[in-house]
Amino acid sequence: MLTLIYVTVVLFFRRGWLRILHFKNGDSKPVTKVSILIAARNEESKIAHTIQDILEQTYPSELWELIVVDDHSTDKTPDIVQSFADRGVKLLKLNEKEKLNSYKKKAISEAIQMAEGELIVTTDADCRMNKDWLTTIVSYYNENNLKLVSSPVIYNEEKSFFERLQTLEFLYLIGLGASSIGNRIPSTCNGANLAYRKDVFNELGGFRGIDDLASGDDELFLHKVASRYPDGIGFCKSAEAVVYTDAKANLKEFIRQRKRWASKSTRYKNKNIVLLGISIWAFNLIILVNLLLGIYNSLYLLSALLSLLLKLIAEWMFLSPVTAFAKRRELLWYLPLLTVIHIVYIIYIGIAGNSGKYVWKGRLVR
Repeated sequence: MLTLIYVTVVLFFRRGWLRILHFKNGDSKPVTKVSILIAARNEESKIAHTIQDILEQTYPSELWELIVVDDHSTDKTPDIVQSFADRGVKLLKLNEKEKLNSYKKKAISEAIQMAEGELIVTTDADCRMNKDWLTTIVSYYNENNLKLVSSPVIYNEEKSFFERLQTLEFLYLIGLGASSIGNRIPSTCNGANLAYRKDVFNELGGFRGIDDLASGDDELFLHKVASRYPDGIGFCKSAEAVVYTDAKANLKEFIRQRKRWASKSTRYKNKNIVLLGISIWAFNLIILVNLLLGIYNSLYLLSALLSLLLKLIAEWMFLSPVTAFAKRRELLWYLPLLTVIHIVYIIYIGIAGNSGKYVWKGRLVR
């Protein structure tokens, strides 16, 4: 039963991905004022490249501003940002004395208060984008009259087999987020490439109600918007709208990141999404249990192998168009291995991400 539920759900998400049309920029004259926000902490090795990419955008320079919030960096991050001041880049430094659990939400909230744009666009300090990135997102926002726009984030320039596995797994997550929007049940997005109206942020009280959790400035806010404007959310399915970032270099950093992402699930208001997550976790647990019991009884082993096969087929059907969009279809060769690894990974992260604390940006948070 759990296998059939999983296969049905994955094929349903495939339908959601295919329902989203590829977006191409129109010829309308840009008029929307945009504020691009970056919350940065100890990013001296990468932030200059991100800022340079943003400064080279084709969107009219008089219609956008870039605000970088320094979150108590102990390296040269603020100095690097300040070096771009003569090109209009604004630096805001957090200086609160009370200890917080969510410095990133605080940083974004502070930046929004000083932002002049109608549309807020957030990205991260270690991201890269092409010159039509902003034009594409704003055009999509205007043409569809949206309140919030989620856009693709893709890993690139992998340096190892482990990083290539992450890229495929991350495409799965990005595809799920997009397809949930395509199916009109928004569940997840990524703050490295997110846009929303400033007035909607203020109307919904910003991050109030979710500000005690370190993570969740993206998908928990998405849920707030979806509850008020269920038809006001879109996914910009365009190669020009992609933001590129790096996979984690080692298993320790990868686990920390995934624990942080999983921790947000404890605050989901939509019980259907919670129930679905529990079902998927239970499905993977049952496969592992059957594999272990297969040592003593071949029927359990046969059951586990059948579930694995159906899981693999469903995931290949889903990931085939997603990897095609990302121009990374060669990664599908890793899918059989990832399908097996994913079982242990889902079981562990499902427990670890919903209990205890984790380290993020050198801080112990929850």
